[in-house]
Amino acid sequence: MRRADRLFQIVQILRRGRHPVTAQAIAEELETSRRTVYRDIADLIGQRTPIRGEAGVGYILEDGFDMPPLMLTQDEVEAAVLGAQMVVARGDPVLSRAAQDLIAKIGAVIPETLRPLVLEPLTRAAPSWRTTPDNVDMSRVRAAIRGGQKLTITYRDERERGSQRTIWPFAIGYHETTRHIVGWCELRQDFRNFRTDRISDAVFTETRYPDRPETLRARWKRRQAEMWSAWHAEKAAAS
Repeated sequence: MRRADRLFQIVQILRRGRHPVTAQAIAEELETSRRTVYRDIADLIGQRTPIRGEAGVGYILEDGFDMPPLMLTQDEVEAAVLGAQMVVARGDPVLSRAAQDLIAKIGAVIPETLRPLVLEPLTRAAPSWRTTPDNVDMSRVRAAIRGGQKLTITYRDERERGSQRTIWPFAIGYHETTRHIVGWCELRQDFRNFRTDRISDAVFTETRYPDRPETLRARWKRRQAEMWSAWHAEKAAAS
């Protein structure tokens, strides 16, 4: 790997990391030595790249640093196009159109040498033929999540039992054939998933819920991790 490419990749690794990244981890990903990584990071810092950290602890890229947004590699173009294809196939209508527009924009601005990867992609997402329709405006649900606003729904479960719930939506799960709104349910005082095809009515309120969406997502992720850990422990004990 050329040195210029290696420096670029080090910045990319630090950009995607939320926590300090060690020189060892960088060296393993780039298939080089820690000494080389130390030297490269020193050079980047000398070029006023805002990298903070130290050997043995890890490095982070400080906020405010940016690079030209479309300096994309072949793999990155293919990943972006494949991901957009999946959204076209499985997303709600608004997201599907946005994904098509995204593919067109990528194709319009990347270098000519990379354009065939968009026009005639090597990888393709299979179409989703059995996706169930949403009974709620998903673009408004996403807006409610961004605004941290409560949503009141009329819902029927798998046994066709109906109920009215006020929920604090904070995520949407896109599955193979169904979509789920993930939220805190005021009725159950717990996290719940609600299939969008089982919602018969939805009232979008202006009332903000007390927690931030990202806080609820973090709590939900911890709960999911605890549940998986308990399940694996129970399975191990049974065997």
